[in-house]
Amino acid sequence: MLDAGVSLLEDGGYEAFTIAAVCERAGVAPPAIYARTTSKDALFLAVYEHGIQRLRAEQQVFDDTTRWEDLSPDELVRAAVTETVGMFFRHERFLRAVVLLSASHREVRRRGSRYSQELGNGFAKVILRATDAITLPDVETAVHSCFSTVFAASVIRVAYGPGFARPVPVEDDTFTADLAETAVRYLLSA
Repeated sequence: MLDAGVSLLEDGGYEAFTIAAVCERAGVAPPAIYARTTSKDALFLAVYEHGIQRLRAEQQVFDDTTRWEDLSPDELVRAAVTETVGMFFRHERFLRAVVLLSASHREVRRRGSRYSQELGNGFAKVILRATDAITLPDVETAVHSCFSTVFAASVIRVAYGPGFARPVPVEDDTFTADLAETAVRYLLSA
C-alpha cells in the first residue's frame, strides 16, 4: 500500500492521492486500508514517510568515510554537490509532489524542514573535511549557506522544471556541474 501511495504521488501529485486510488493501485479492498489508518491524511503521512525513507537511505553516502577519502578540496565540494543534486533527480517525481504540497500542508512542511536539515548536516560534515581550504571567515556558516543554495536550486528545479528560473533550460548534468562550480568558487576562492 505504501509503494502504491508513493507511485500515485509520483504520477499525479497529491490531487491523485485518494484512498480509492491507493486501493486500486495496491490491489486491496478499502477495509484493508481503513483497518490500518484513521484518515486519508494519516495514510498520506505514512506514504510520505515511506518515500522519504528512500531518500534518507541514500543520505548514508555522507557517512561513508571511504567515499570522501583522498579527494582534493575542490573534488570534495563537487562530489558532495553532485551527490546531493543526484538525490533530487533520482526522486524528482516524489519530491515534486511533496514540495508543492508543503506550501499548504503544515505537517509536510515541518517534516520536510527536519529532513532537509538532516541532509544539510550530512553535506556539511563532508565539506568540513576541507575546512583548511575554505577561505571564508565563518566556515561552518559558509558551508551551511552553500548547502542552502544547492538545496534551493534543486528544489526549484524538481518542483517547477528546468526552464523555470532560466531563459534556456539546461540538461541535468550541466545544471549539476554549474551548481558544483558555484559552490567551489564560493567556498574555495582566494
